[in-house]
Amino acid sequence: MQFELKATDSFSSARQGLITTDHGTIETPAFMPVGTAGTVKAVHTRELRNDIKAQIILGNTYHLYLRPGLDILEQVGGLHKFNGWSGPILTDSGGYQVYSLAERRKFQNEGVVFHSHIDGSRHTFTPEIVVDIQRSIGADIIMAFDECTPYPCDYEYARKSILMTHKWLERCMIQFAATEPKYDYSQSLFPIVQGSVYRDLRVQSAEVIASQGADGNAIGGLSVGEPAAMMYEITELVCGILPNDKPRYLMGVGTPANILEGIALGIDMFDCVMPTRNGRNGMIFTSQGIVNLRNVKWKDCFLPLDEDGTAFVDFDYSRAYVRHLFMAGEMLGPMIASIHNLAFYQWLMREARAHIADGTFSLWKSTMVKQLAVRL
Repeated sequence: MQFELKATDSFSSARQGLITTDHGTIETPAFMPVGTAGTVKAVHTRELRNDIKAQIILGNTYHLYLRPGLDILEQVGGLHKFNGWSGPILTDSGGYQVYSLAERRKFQNEGVVFHSHIDGSRHTFTPEIVVDIQRSIGADIIMAFDECTPYPCDYEYARKSILMTHKWLERCMIQFAATEPKYDYSQSLFPIVQGSVYRDLRVQSAEVIASQGADGNAIGGLSVGEPAAMMYEITELVCGILPNDKPRYLMGVGTPANILEGIALGIDMFDCVMPTRNGRNGMIFTSQGIVNLRNVKWKDCFLPLDEDGTAFVDFDYSRAYVRHLFMAGEMLGPMIASIHNLAFYQWLMREARAHIADGTFSLWKSTMVKQLAVRL
C-alpha cells in the first residue's frame, strides 16, 4: 500500500491524498460505508460502485468469522469474490464487537473468550487468531486486535487497557510478518491508538503506534459517548504525533459535521453506520440540513430529497413519496434513504477534497458545519 499527499490546507491540518492498493486507489479524505456482515445493509454492490461511488467498504472480522465462516470465504477466494466488490476492503478486527458483548466475554492475557450472540457457542480471539482470520477474509487493510474502552472509564482501567492493547499489537505485528496473504494481492496492517479521554495515555499510545512503521494508523475508542469537543481535542493531540506521511483513520465517526471537523484536524479515513442506520429509520442528510421523513410536514412536499437538487444520486423521488413508503412499511423506503445518505457522504468527501485542493477548505468547512447540523 502507498500513500501520497497531494495538497494541504493553509489554515488547518486538512490534507488531500491518494492511497494505492492492489484493488484500486482511494482519494482521501475518504468515507467508508460499513458492510459488517459482507454487505452494506439494503444496498447492492452495483449501487455502491455506480450510484454512491464508494471507493472502499468495510467488513467485520467478528461477524464474518461467525457467518458465513472462514471455510466458505476461503473456498471462494476471499470476501471480494464472495460479495462481488472489486474495490479495496478494510476489516475491523472485531475488538469493538467483542467489547460490546459485555456479559458474553472475558479478557485474558492471551486474548478474549466470548460467546456468540447467534447461538451462544464459545470462541477465543487472540492477536494471532485475529490476524489469521483477516488473512482468510482477504481485506486489503486489516486492523490490529485492541480493546475499545467504554466511556466513561476510570484512569487505571484505561491505563491497563492500553498496555494490553500494545502487547497485543506486538503479537499482531509478529504474526502478520510471519504469514503471507492467502490470495494474489497484498495486505496492510493498521495499529490502533487507544487511551480513552486521558491525554497522557493517548500520547503514550500514539507514540507506540507511530513507532511501528505501519502502512497506516487508526484512532479508536472515540465516538463512544464522550462530548464532541473532547473527541476533537483527543483527535488533534493524536494527529500531531502520528506520522504525517501515513494515512490516519478515525474509527466509527460520525455525523457530517464530525467528519468535517475531523478532516480539519488531519484525518484521512472515516467510517460510520450512521448513513444507513439513520436512513433505515427515515432520517436523511441533505446539503441544507437533516430531514426526518416521518414528520407529517413532508406529507405533501414534492421537492426532491435534497431541496436544491444537488445530484448525490440519480433519483426522481420526492420527500412526500419516500415518506409514503416509510409510513406504508415498504422496504423501498429504507433502501432509497440509505442510498441517498451514502451518496451524500461521498459527495461531501468530494467537496472537501476539492476545497482542500483549491485552498478554500477552512472557509467552506466553517459554513457547512453549521448548515449540516440544522434540523429542517
